[in-house]
Amino acid sequence: MATPGSLPPLSPNGWLRWDVVSRLLPPAGVDVLEVGCGQGGFAARLAQSYDYVGVEPDSVSAGVAADRLATAGGRGVVHQGDLSVLDPDARFDLVCAFEVIEHIKDDEAALRDWVERMRPGGWLLLSTPAFQHRFGPADEMVGHFRRYDPDAMRRLLREVGLEDVELVQFGAPLGYLLEAGRNAVGRRRAAKVAAAPMSARTDESGRTLQPSRPLQAAAARLGTLPFRRVQRAFPQRGPGLVARARKPVA
Repeated sequence: MATPGSLPPLSPNGWLRWDVVSRLLPPAGVDVLEVGCGQGGFAARLAQSYDYVGVEPDSVSAGVAADRLATAGGRGVVHQGDLSVLDPDARFDLVCAFEVIEHIKDDEAALRDWVERMRPGGWLLLSTPAFQHRFGPADEMVGHFRRYDPDAMRRLLREVGLEDVELVQFGAPLGYLLEAGRNAVGRRRAAKVAAAPMSARTDESGRTLQPSRPLQAAAARLGTLPFRRVQRAFPQRGPGLVARARKPVA
């Protein structure tokens, strides 16, 4: 089992997200696929309890994720690429995609591909920015096509054949301040962002505004601790959304 110091740092928003995600995970001992694992912040944590496979299209982030997974130990592997790099017959008890679906133009097709990788009775667990009316400069900066209203996400998950849909908003109140800060950065970078293709913005998204120094990492972890507790009292408030849904057994 990894020690806290060997696990990768998370951004403040990453800590708020992990607080929700970690409470929706299934019992240990299942197979997990993470689509778009970024730099491996969640990958290293998931691999402590599950047989983990991650895929990440961006080669730089995939390399960082693989190194972090090796440092943290556990049971896992990271592949550079998309789902096509996996064995076509590979199926998983849990498919995860954190801050991914908003980067994909055809979100329904992507969801159907993810559902295809799930075993009957398996679970999908994803996170995404909430509420289209909050779409702003930060979303433009990192290559988002959209944000999701909870009702729209619920309908989308049911349309691709999933059931037992559960939605949890997160981030109140700190997430609103963090989002305002990211929007301020996005406005300052607006000219540069406008010149970059969506694919490049998406590739950089997993590296944008991530803690790069030990003091930053410690500040993010400790500074968000009380807010992680507070947000649990407001599961229907916040600028972030976590969704969990099950694939029917038959």
